[in-house]
Amino acid sequence: MMLFAIICTTWLLLAGIQPVQNPGDLARFGVLIFQLIAPFQLIVLLFMAALAGISAVSHEKDKQTLILLLMTSLSNTEVVLGKIGAGLLATLNAFLASLPIVFTLTLLGGVSLEQVFACTWVTGCALIASAALGATIAFWREKTFQSITVTMLIIALWLAILELVAGGKVRFVPPGIAILLSPLRAILDVTQPIASESILRYSFPGGNAVLSGMVLLGIALSLTLLSIRMLRIWNPSRERRGGNPEADATRVQELKSGVIGAVDSRSKSSDDPHPQVKSWKSRAPRRVWNNPVLWREMRTWAYGRKVLLIRLTYLAFGLMVAFGLRQFALNGFAIQESSYQDELVPATVSLLAPFIVLSLIIINALAVNSITNERDGGALDLLLVTEITPSEFLFGKICGVLYVTKEMVAAPLILCSYLWTQSAMTTENLVFTLITLIVMDLFVTMLGIHCGMIYAQSRAAIGTSLGTVFFLFLGIATCMLIMLMFRGSFGRQLAPFLFIILGGGIGLYVALGSRNPSPAITISSFLLPFLTFFAITSFILRDQELAVFSVVSLSYAFATAAMMIPALSEFDFAFGRSKTADDE
Repeated sequence: MMLFAIICTTWLLLAGIQPVQNPGDLARFGVLIFQLIAPFQLIVLLFMAALAGISAVSHEKDKQTLILLLMTSLSNTEVVLGKIGAGLLATLNAFLASLPIVFTLTLLGGVSLEQVFACTWVTGCALIASAALGATIAFWREKTFQSITVTMLIIALWLAILELVAGGKVRFVPPGIAILLSPLRAILDVTQPIASESILRYSFPGGNAVLSGMVLLGIALSLTLLSIRMLRIWNPSRERRGGNPEADATRVQELKSGVIGAVDSRSKSSDDPHPQVKSWKSRAPRRVWNNPVLWREMRTWAYGRKVLLIRLTYLAFGLMVAFGLRQFALNGFAIQESSYQDELVPATVSLLAPFIVLSLIIINALAVNSITNERDGGALDLLLVTEITPSEFLFGKICGVLYVTKEMVAAPLILCSYLWTQSAMTTENLVFTLITLIVMDLFVTMLGIHCGMIYAQSRAAIGTSLGTVFFLFLGIATCMLIMLMFRGSFGRQLAPFLFIILGGGIGLYVALGSRNPSPAITISSFLLPFLTFFAITSFILRDQELAVFSVVSLSYAFATAAMMIPALSEFDFAFGRSKTADDE
């Protein structure tokens, strides 16, 4: 449905700008739309497959049923293949449903059947590899947030490094290798009207796409074999494994008998994981703040100690982006606005924007998991019967999420400030950008908490929250690409985009307001796509930075307040603990 809407919108824009008089015009349109929807389809399916593979395994871990599954007669192969297959089921259905629309493009001309088959092959292999990666990380990590974040960082780093390889920035690595290892580069190569030269000396037409798909399938097979081999080593995790009953009984008996002394050095240096205890000393209790929710988020390892690894990986990715911005600044690209009149979007923005989107996705993933982890662990109901007020719970979660993800909040702000120091941004634009980034951080945080509160199933909450953020920014990028292809006034472009705007509003309302409706959420759901479209158009027209800033900051701030106020005023109903007369 989304692909069909993009094709119809692009056709209306083309017909409104120039008359279509001959088959050559249709062929040019076919090439244009194929180059637009092929990468779009790949990115969507990569995200869906990775999230589905993670959800299929993390759902079992959150409910603590994976251990019971391992106690059955099922083999490691059956468990792993079953979970990967379950994750691929919905993604493959969406992929197969889109194939008739993609093959229809061959009727317009300009696109051959070989190109469509190659695109289908690469996309299908890529989603299998993405689902296998998500399932492998989920089998390895205990926390759902860790699984989602590690998977997203691996995919982002993989694509970013291969983009550097394709650009010739990595020495001793041929740029052609990027087509084999990167599905995005393989798709972009397939969509070119003239086939590129084969990487191998003896190959056949479309051989690059075939080889790329085989490499992706090899990666998927390797990840699957790794999961099969390590399944019962990774699960149950060390935190959930119990100790030796005999050693525990001996330890308890010694403590009761009053044996006090130092730990036996011989037992400590031995291979026994449970050394004989000679002493036991109580630790002073930790002082809890007046807001225990905020204290738990900030002063404990609520999301596991592997969050440190996630932070280091993210900072490494940030250093790569900073290095790229530095190279642009040294070459003078960051300060030459006149050279981007035709391209419109500077290279620095193309480099920084994906990094900002990745930061927002990580913040949103932590926000929704901060609620779902409490519910799946059975601690949420106990927490809600205490004296904690709704404001303490909500603001404790918001501040806690922003504290844990402080690197994701601060890094984009620092990079934007660096561009300002290099005269790539004016002071006015810097202030606009920093305020907008803070507003977006609050929006994705509140969106995750809101979805975690209104959806009882963790899988539905995580999928809705991350899907909303992902499709929001992907929709913005797609609209900008279409507008760059067909530049025009706001009034000329509004009519073709009305279908997408209306569909986005309905989707937001179903995702955010259908379970806990309120007038503010309804208004925000239908106005947000239109105001975002207006902001994009104002950005393309140039010299309207104040209009873009005002519309984006006010609209997303209003959407944040629309989700926050019901959570405070109707706390029980937001969690589904109270029912209206109609529900009963």
